[in-house]
Amino acid sequence: MDLRRRQCSLSAILLSAAAVVVLLIQLAAAESPENLVFNVKSKFAGKREKDLRALKAHDAHRHSRLLSAIDLPLGGDSQPESIGLYFTKIGLGTPSRDYHVQVDTGSDILWVNCAGCISCPRKSDLVELTPYDADASSTAKSVSCSDTFCSYVNQRSECHSGSTCQYVILYGDESSTSGYLVRDVVHLDLVTGNRQTGSTNGTIIFGCGSKQSGQLGGSVSAVDGILGFGQSNSSFISQLASQRKVKRSFAHCLDNNNGGGIFTIGEVVSPKVKTTPMLSKSAHYSVNLNSIEVGNSVLELSSGAFDSGDDKGVIVDSGTTLVYLPDAVFKPLMNEILASHSELTLHTVQDSFTCFHYTDKLDRFPRVTFQFDKSASLTVTPQEYLFQLQEDTWCFGWQNGGLQTKDGGALTILGDMALSNKLVVYDIENQVIGWTNHNCSSGIQVKDEQSGAIYTVGAHNLSWSSSLAVTKLLTLVSLLIPFYCNIAL
Repeated sequence: MDLRRRQCSLSAILLSAAAVVVLLIQLAAAESPENLVFNVKSKFAGKREKDLRALKAHDAHRHSRLLSAIDLPLGGDSQPESIGLYFTKIGLGTPSRDYHVQVDTGSDILWVNCAGCISCPRKSDLVELTPYDADASSTAKSVSCSDTFCSYVNQRSECHSGSTCQYVILYGDESSTSGYLVRDVVHLDLVTGNRQTGSTNGTIIFGCGSKQSGQLGGSVSAVDGILGFGQSNSSFISQLASQRKVKRSFAHCLDNNNGGGIFTIGEVVSPKVKTTPMLSKSAHYSVNLNSIEVGNSVLELSSGAFDSGDDKGVIVDSGTTLVYLPDAVFKPLMNEILASHSELTLHTVQDSFTCFHYTDKLDRFPRVTFQFDKSASLTVTPQEYLFQLQEDTWCFGWQNGGLQTKDGGALTILGDMALSNKLVVYDIENQVIGWTNHNCSSGIQVKDEQSGAIYTVGAHNLSWSSSLAVTKLLTLVSLLIPFYCNIAL
């Protein structure tokens, strides 16, 4: 019997060791994309007709809320039901707990689902959801109505001095989030060397969500909240900058082939990007578009074609999946693209997607180049603006009419269909945006403001394997060892 027990113990150790080896292999694959080889294909490849509605639903939901170096590990959802969702992981509270939040360059506040929340998502196919509990954090403090920050997010007169500041965000798709503001410690990865990080922290004010509705209340691809990276004083980056923790500059490189990519706060020194000025009177990251070229032809467009009320120019936003153009731009663009393809029979899918049967090479379609101020240009290849609906059916990612605003206007938006596989830099301090083609599974170089050293930041991919592998593998081991020992004994 003692021999069997020893055999069981030895087998348990071997089984645990084998599990650890498997875990290390999985984590190495998830965290070291430079060692992997991926097929290059459009982000939308393989999507079926039933999934197309999710493309515009995500964008409509997302844009109804438009209003030293840090390495934010990035993940992307490849599920058809919520295409275009990129998220990161941050730590909140003392002791710190990890939260997965959607990166949103078009909104101006961080909020997370809180303990006791009504109608919050309970399960996700993407990550393990973690409700924030202010009572479990020794550094959490509520924000009162008299706090200056409260005026950034709450314009209601019933918010009285001494009371806790409430927030309510209503979205165009009739979903909403509401709760109260909390001040607590945020824990981040500080770039300390080439592909190396240490830890740093700051104090952040964010929304503690006590009630969600609509899409925010339940989704198979839910995350813990939204991380606002807009320009206002309430945004995540503006709060850190006010504490002199970071510069008001960030960059992303979204890998639409494999998910994930790079998201960093700080000055990017390599690769160099060509910049164009931000429009100073826009609440969004907007730029002035001068012309559009299709192949070697320049489209003839009317002046002011991209103006929509107070929203001038073109919004650069990777939080949007597709590219939205006014009718006066969309029709000339499509006519020029299709000029050399008179053989195609077009049909409309779900009211807004122009599709066709095609079995030849996509290279036969022209590239589309957007020309901006200061000679900055952005080229979108046919492999990026066409996506495969079925084996021999393709659809255009261009959308007619723009995304509608509450005043009846239409926003012109370059979404991640145009921005993926490019390093995009948002330099808020100097009011410029720039980009360049880049392999988003490789690295970029950023500057350490204190030492002046230049460090390489590598790509990440927060996926199921990296966020849930430990829990699921340890569960498997805990189940297998007793089962094996019961048989052996």
